[in-house]
Amino acid sequence: MQYKKVFTTASNSIFLDKSRGHEKSVVVVTHEATTGPAHDLRDYLKEKSKNLLFISHPLLYIPANYKKSSYCEFFTQGKQIQIGKAFHFRLPELVLYIKDCIYSMWWFVRIMKHADLYIGVGNINATVGILLKKMGFVNTIIFYCIDYVPVRFSNRVVNAVYHMLDKWAVTQSDATWNLSPRMAEGRKKRWHKDFNNQHVVPHGVHFKRIKRLAFSKINKTELLYMGTLLEKQGIQLALQSLPAVIKKIPTISLTIIGDGPYKEKLITLTKKLHLENFVSFLGYMPNHEEMENRIAQSTVALALYDREADKNDFTYYADPGKIRNYLGAGVPVIMTDTAYIAEEIKKASCGFVISYSEKELTQTLVSFLGNQEQMKTCRKNAARFAEYYDWDNVFTRAFSFKTRAEKK
Repeated sequence: MQYKKVFTTASNSIFLDKSRGHEKSVVVVTHEATTGPAHDLRDYLKEKSKNLLFISHPLLYIPANYKKSSYCEFFTQGKQIQIGKAFHFRLPELVLYIKDCIYSMWWFVRIMKHADLYIGVGNINATVGILLKKMGFVNTIIFYCIDYVPVRFSNRVVNAVYHMLDKWAVTQSDATWNLSPRMAEGRKKRWHKDFNNQHVVPHGVHFKRIKRLAFSKINKTELLYMGTLLEKQGIQLALQSLPAVIKKIPTISLTIIGDGPYKEKLITLTKKLHLENFVSFLGYMPNHEEMENRIAQSTVALALYDREADKNDFTYYADPGKIRNYLGAGVPVIMTDTAYIAEEIKKASCGFVISYSEKELTQTLVSFLGNQEQMKTCRKNAARFAEYYDWDNVFTRAFSFKTRAEKK
């Protein structure tokens, strides 16, 4: 199985070198909706670099983020010694992205001046790094691609610019990290060519910090969903399946962690199906450790992506973090086959991959919840699978990849 491999640090790695230790100056620039891989990368690097500059801008495809401001954090040998916050502008989205680029350059020149390594999360931030490298301020560029979709913007001109920036970032960076192998496939399909030096750096999980529970202490008939409440997440399928499952398993319950624009429709559907006594909406949990430990109490977690409702195909090209969070808590997953990780779930026997079908979900739930031996086996497999994807392991492997220059 893939998860049994052992991560090693290559002597010719991009960044890590045991003989040099705290030597490198690193910059990470991202756009954020909430905490994600860029923040985990920051936490990984701040203990391994002499100087680390972390810059984050609001991700504007979520309307609520227009209220947020860009900020930066500067670390020296793991200690935060400086914080900066940008002036809050109320401007059109395109102008705000230009503002982000200006702030990234300004903070870089003012605080860092020169960097051994620049990691741009997203093609806009990678482009800024490429320009800084061409001006002699940066030695090595990594383009960390978190989101790739054929139709990122409804405006055809803006979408074309997005893909041109993506192409330029892949071509000009010393290495590209893709969250999923489907991102490289998407580029090849669009441009009818292969791009070199792309590597898969999947979503990780804080495996070591999660408090997994013994089988005797879990809620043995609790289903759980964690994430943004959107139509494409398929939570409505779980609600529609519950009445039939209740007839077989009267103690079943569904816990929903998260918030989002589809929440009111889900609450309405819950009432329509008379499921108020079986469904709990816990809302958004800002404390990630608390959220992870709450997941660990459940029996099975859900990732029922509805590809027909996902107009931009975000999930198909992505690597959803919630799935490894589920598995890291020792909780098996029931998911549809939209995301690439579904193939790995089947191979590792740590969950079930189904079609987007009320009947199939009902059958899977009744069968699984009625078989405690299978539940125990799946829980062990889930934890074993997730351990391979602990963030320390993911990034150690990522930094062992050779850059374009090292391959010459």
